[in-house]
Amino acid sequence: MSSIPLSTTASDRTKLEDSIYAKVTLRLLPFLFLCYVAAYLDRVNVGFAKLSMLNDLQFSETIYGLGAGIFFIGYFLFEVPSNIIMHKVGARRWIARIMITWSILSAATMFVTTPTMFYVIRFLLGVAEAGFFPGIVLYLTYWFPTSRRGRMNALFMIGIPIAGVVGGPLSGWIMNAFAGMNGWHGWQWLFLLEALPSLALGIMTLFYLPNSIRASSWLSEDEKAILEANIAKDNSVGDKSHSVAGVFTNPKVWLMAAIYFCCMMGLYGISFYLPTLVKASGVKDALDVGLLTAIPYTCGVIATLLVARSADRMRERRWHFAIASALGGLGLFLSTVYGDNVVLALMALSLGTAGMLSTMPVFWTYPSAILGGAAAAAGIGLINSVGNLAGFVSPTIVGWLKDVTGSTNAGMYFVAGALVLGACLALLQPRSLVNK
Repeated sequence: MSSIPLSTTASDRTKLEDSIYAKVTLRLLPFLFLCYVAAYLDRVNVGFAKLSMLNDLQFSETIYGLGAGIFFIGYFLFEVPSNIIMHKVGARRWIARIMITWSILSAATMFVTTPTMFYVIRFLLGVAEAGFFPGIVLYLTYWFPTSRRGRMNALFMIGIPIAGVVGGPLSGWIMNAFAGMNGWHGWQWLFLLEALPSLALGIMTLFYLPNSIRASSWLSEDEKAILEANIAKDNSVGDKSHSVAGVFTNPKVWLMAAIYFCCMMGLYGISFYLPTLVKASGVKDALDVGLLTAIPYTCGVIATLLVARSADRMRERRWHFAIASALGGLGLFLSTVYGDNVVLALMALSLGTAGMLSTMPVFWTYPSAILGGAAAAAGIGLINSVGNLAGFVSPTIVGWLKDVTGSTNAGMYFVAGALVLGACLALLQPRSLVNK
């Protein structure tokens, strides 16, 4: 039960709740954001390692694409079980386990010498990381009602573009500054040094992250009661499925998985190939490539926050997602048209990155609108695992097309088309279902 007195006015109640949610946001979101920055950097720094790794190990673009993408096979196989386990044992221990194991495996990538080793370590990294992203999305549903979730998702998910803003220059600097030190290549130092933050944050999670509202020591009993009452009220609205088995036969869940697959085609097309596209426009030095890749990601940060805020304020989700996804596709298409001009290529890549990234916090308000309890854990895991298969399909096809055609253009057309398809599929969702 809420502990707000009956005599409290609506305005005063809103102010009180806002202050409590601000307290929760300040306590949880910066830490979760840092964890996601570390996670995403470890996942995609192979895109920077590629700039010299392929030549050093004599790997083809096809080998790289398959190795980059096979991560998501392991991710797919263990995503749903991981989320269900987290729902049962609690976020604190499970998120810590995920982060510590993936940091160790990410660092181990520095010892790769053959394609088989590359494939195995990338697969195991996917197994280790499975459940982290959907686990955090699920975790946020324990704290925030649907009306506030878009903004909270955005604050968490801007970890992706921030990883690009920070990781691009950092990766370029590491590869230049450490090349040859101790007899190692720059890309080997890259994998080692960028794994350390994940390890440190994983250990911190064991001491910092509460499993639930009730388990938090920094909230008063009245504050806990208000938050729990809001979550209970939110979960009681509408016809939500709580059956795990029902998740796998629910057509709405599979439509969401298809939409997210298209979104992820764009994300990993950019993540794994943005350094390559910038380099192809005429930039040669690794540090310069890293600095310039920060520009599209900076645009992505701004767009993500603005679109999520607008979607929450207007209680409109479908068109916000569809327009952003279509603009993402347009940006990637234009990046091929102006691929030999650094300025125009960066403008197009900035549009593509901003459009694609700003779809994500809007999208992740959808599943909790129809799923609750253990079904939410399974459903979010299923949607994320199916969607992230695009992380296998996208770099594999782009890499193969580059080997066949000698250019990334055909691959970018394919990825841009997927984003436009996702925009169309988003409009098939019932307005009453997602506009909350």
